[in-house]
Amino acid sequence: MSRPAPSPVYTLRGAGGTLNTLHFRCHGDEPHLLFSGSAKGDIHVWNLKSRRAETVIEGHAGSSVIWVNTFKEGGSLISQGRDMQVRLWDLSEGRGVQVDSLWTGSVGFCQCCLLQTSPGKSLLAFAGQQTEEIQIIELPSKVQVCSLVPEAKLGMVMCVKLWQPDSGAGPLLLAGYEDGSVLLWDITQKSKLSQIKAHPEPVMCLTFDPARRRGISGSSEKSLSPWILDGQNHLQTQDPVPLVNPGVSQLAIRDDGKLLASAGWDHRVRVFGWKKLRPLAVLQYHRDMVQSVAFSDHSDPRKRLLAAGSKDQRISLWSIYSEGTDSG
Repeated sequence: MSRPAPSPVYTLRGAGGTLNTLHFRCHGDEPHLLFSGSAKGDIHVWNLKSRRAETVIEGHAGSSVIWVNTFKEGGSLISQGRDMQVRLWDLSEGRGVQVDSLWTGSVGFCQCCLLQTSPGKSLLAFAGQQTEEIQIIELPSKVQVCSLVPEAKLGMVMCVKLWQPDSGAGPLLLAGYEDGSVLLWDITQKSKLSQIKAHPEPVMCLTFDPARRRGISGSSEKSLSPWILDGQNHLQTQDPVPLVNPGVSQLAIRDDGKLLASAGWDHRVRVFGWKKLRPLAVLQYHRDMVQSVAFSDHSDPRKRLLAAGSKDQRISLWSIYSEGTDSG
């Protein structure tokens, strides 16, 4: 590696279970928070200043929490559990009160995806009751927008990503499937636009950079699979990125488009330059599989953090490279 690997700036303990999902909320003068969801069924709201959990929500009746997110306006949290429920929480003034819920019918591990379409309105994508089905609804109305089912048998939906093109066209959705395929869907037309075979094994995770029209996916293999979206909305595979050890649980791109982080089954977090996919660092701290990674959304680049959650029930927080560093 071109630089020595850093150590965590600090760690968070006490989640009481495997850390399946992480989400930062570090806006303006509000308290800077990190949300985590555990296999024990708890959602922890960590205050990044005190480095303690200021709220713990026992949100899904002991079922594993696999995804958490927040809305841009207000103090609302949304979570997804293995109890087949998506739940909405009011966190204002330190509360943790459930205000709504949605039954998904999905028995898999596919995490939901949230996309804000206008002030106060969002789209939520999630795996449906049928094996290959993706449901998209509007929030807060819960009105169904569409149900997407491929014509071919691709196996379970493993991961989804909603995004809004710059062209002003309707939202698009990327989905990874059990047979290793990645599909691009047009939400408005309810139709498939493109399909590639990204992996020989199930697609465990994917992420996408709308500004560069470029994405990357991970599986149980010893490589990552990058791909691009051309001007005709056709997916095209690129050369794989080799890994030292097999298995990736999650991938995250930093908001500035400079860094990519991977959560490894080998207990390590790997950091790459997103532009050239050059390896930059291997972060070693955890004693078990890393399940989740997330970059903070601090407006001040000097305060940006990378969080990693592991099966060892710990969260590590890292300060990765200052603004202006050539991250390849």
